[in-house]
Amino acid sequence: MLKAKDLRDQTLEELEANLQDLQRELYELVNEYKTNKKLDKPHLLPEKRRDRARLLTVIKEKQQQAPVS
Repeated sequence: MLKAKDLRDQTLEELEANLQDLQRELYELVNEYKTNKKLDKPHLLPEKRRDRARLLTVIKEKQQQAPVS
């Protein structure tokens, strides 16, 4: 599970890379669930969704802090 406190220490590029990896993992989990109607570790699905929301929140915060030029 990702912590928002730890995410805020990362750069915007690192956060976006983490987001891409997380979205890929989430896609694979959803795809596995839809094809098999079962997951080996069902607790990962909501956990990954929450992690994605945390990442998006921190990315949005960083974008708003950055000076617009």
